[in-house]
Amino acid sequence: MLNDRLEALGDNPFYRLATLLAGSQPRANETPLMMSAGEPQHAPPALLAETVARNAHLWGKYPGNEGSPEFRRAVAAWLGRRYALPEGMIDPDRQVLPLSGTKEGLYMLAQVAVPAEKNGRRPTVLLPNPYYHVYSAAAVMSGAEPVFLSATAETGFLPDLDAIPEEALERCAVFYLCSPANPQGALAGIDYLKRLIGLARQYDFLLVADECYAEIYDGAPPAGALEAAAALGGSTDHVVVMHSLSKRSSAPGIRCGFVAGCPDLIRLFARLRSYGGPSVPMPLLAAATALWEEETHVTENRALYRQKFDVAERVLGKRYSFYRPPGGFFLWLDVGDGEEATRRLWSEAAIKVVPGGYVAKPDADGRNIGKPYIRVALVHDAETVEAGLGRMVRTLG
Repeated sequence: MLNDRLEALGDNPFYRLATLLAGSQPRANETPLMMSAGEPQHAPPALLAETVARNAHLWGKYPGNEGSPEFRRAVAAWLGRRYALPEGMIDPDRQVLPLSGTKEGLYMLAQVAVPAEKNGRRPTVLLPNPYYHVYSAAAVMSGAEPVFLSATAETGFLPDLDAIPEEALERCAVFYLCSPANPQGALAGIDYLKRLIGLARQYDFLLVADECYAEIYDGAPPAGALEAAAALGGSTDHVVVMHSLSKRSSAPGIRCGFVAGCPDLIRLFARLRSYGGPSVPMPLLAAATALWEEETHVTENRALYRQKFDVAERVLGKRYSFYRPPGGFFLWLDVGDGEEATRRLWSEAAIKVVPGGYVAKPDADGRNIGKPYIRVALVHDAETVEAGLGRMVRTLG
């Protein structure tokens, strides 16, 4: 059964990209530029290394599965400040758990949130389309049926909640939402989130709000699921959020994030992780605590991304249906045929991107809504981004 489920997943987007470009060497006399992976290239704040060094004596201790009290308090305090939550809404000892990056949490949480049956039938996991491949893996490996909800320009690049089939909602165990969205950068507003929480409680499913890009935005700060829960009275029933330091603090290598929200789910998830979840080493947990308590580096990091969107706007103009995304650090560009454009950009410009069809599934009509697009990660410095986008324009026209 395990092999059958793995086979049903297919290859993840980066394996598919490697296969697409296998044996192909760039003809262009240019330095290869990887604009495919969302791996932040900004220097992490000095605070990270300094704190790890101060806590080097803790390398000799096993880290606890639940993290440190200081970490949990820092997270609860940050959530309260960032989303203006009522005092005491998030109990750091009952509603916060560290993660070895949100990828781990997004995948493993489904193992406790998806039952064998929902209303006497196979459960569903609802997820946006395009999607982060971990959502689909979590659904399939937990035995659920993944249901892909189209998130196109016509729907504001978010799933249309009114278009979800009643039957899928009745069987739903988990709903994954990413805001700001990967790859389109769309933001779920407070009313959208309140509506979604209402559906979660009406149909008894867990809303998993993936908010790892929440601190990279162009204008106003994005709303959050806990903020919406506060507006509905303060209960976190049926709601969890996940955040990470990878994007916020340009620290993907620290592998530290958190899940917060529904205490019953947090309790069950803590039990599961005590068996198979990787714990965050204590020196890294100390550094993560310090990073959640410090905001200057986050503001500076956000300003660097804004500069790069200024560059993209200037270089691309109206090409490829460019729009300035309100959040995240990806461009979602309509180039007609994403796979063909990816081949050309690699062979003729030494630029690696991801075909949009690799992060999307065909809809009910058999149309892959990501096929015309490429996903471009603006993770390098502004000068490198400008050079890369210039090469893209010269290659694709």
